[in-house]
Amino acid sequence: MSDAEQLLADALAAARGTDVRQAERALDRLVVADGPAADAALLARLVRGLGRLWPRGWQPVDLDRIVTRRLTPRGARLLRDGLAAQRREQPGPVPPWFDDQLAELDARWDGDAEWLDRRAEGDRISALRDAVDALVLVEGLPPIAVLRPPPGGPAAAPRAAVSASGSRMLDRVRALLAKAESTTFPAEAEALTGKAQELMARHSIDAALLDATAERPDQPSGVRLGTDAPYAAAKALLIQEVAAANRCESVWSDDLGFATVLGFPADLAAVELLHTSLLVQATAAMLRGRAEHHAGNGRAGSGRAGSGRRTKAYDESFLNAFALRIGERLRTATAAADQEAAEEPGGQRLLPVLAARSDAVRERVDQLFPGVTRHRLQVRDAAGWSSGTSAADRASLDVGAPARRPIRRGH
Repeated sequence: MSDAEQLLADALAAARGTDVRQAERALDRLVVADGPAADAALLARLVRGLGRLWPRGWQPVDLDRIVTRRLTPRGARLLRDGLAAQRREQPGPVPPWFDDQLAELDARWDGDAEWLDRRAEGDRISALRDAVDALVLVEGLPPIAVLRPPPGGPAAAPRAAVSASGSRMLDRVRALLAKAESTTFPAEAEALTGKAQELMARHSIDAALLDATAERPDQPSGVRLGTDAPYAAAKALLIQEVAAANRCESVWSDDLGFATVLGFPADLAAVELLHTSLLVQATAAMLRGRAEHHAGNGRAGSGRAGSGRRTKAYDESFLNAFALRIGERLRTATAAADQEAAEEPGGQRLLPVLAARSDAVRERVDQLFPGVTRHRLQVRDAAGWSSGTSAADRASLDVGAPARRPIRRGH
């Protein structure tokens, strides 16, 4: 081990500990070391650490999501540099989705020379600290579910091409959801979202029937959706409700800040589109409801002690109620589409096909998450619950006792 590698190892060990002074002394020794050698040691270890993550289930977008939450902006940028450098050295086949994610993250490699100094902006000490923190994070990440064949393994199957009709349907759905997000009238937003769900449910049915006759039918796959603070549990509940309405299953990993959604490709696309739009709608409705609630209580803009706690309880209850009620509406739209398709000529084969796909998704969940537990959400604010339910379904204002719905949690 070279001197630079030993100094880096010492800095990493100290950074993982609890002695702040020792960590600073180890970092100081790394700062005064030979600069090019220290940079090379950092980069080589970062590339090795990243390469070990892919067989352990991580994908570039998953990594970027967690580093954005836990590191400084420069630390996150350094890790994106590392992603690009690791891709350059990745042995074996690299599936197209991997390069697509790197492009989405704008991960580019500009060369080894003065790599760290380019990001230092004149502050090499802080840049080294950020790089060490990034390495500590990368090397400490646990294995997670492998959703796609990783780089370097057996070549991934080519991506299924989106049919022209499927592409047009998704464009129509995006247009409907964009209108739902922009309107200030809850009833109009609900109608537009319901229509979008109907279109996606019908598209899912067509895809299922077509896939049932394919020589190599699709298998359940998965996506991960972020559940950042604040109100991470309520966001996970929204994902779960949207997933259930679209024949998918969701498992929340609260410590890692994401939910894993498992299902068939057309259904996963529906979940991603709807979840993104509904989160925007729910947040906007929550802010309007909060303002109206505080104004009605004479507390608008109040700095009264405890108002922050009351606001948090209101917001969480609002988002929980919104998720549960909108889930009911989405499932109703899906059931109507199923019933309509089943009554069409040849529709008698639909229900067995859908049942088989649901069984396949549940089996995949059991394979990937054998230790799933249930987490019950508690509703702490009746006004927030009532307002959230009304925002999801303006026609239903009579709210009884706050309900509780378990969320699947993975380990």
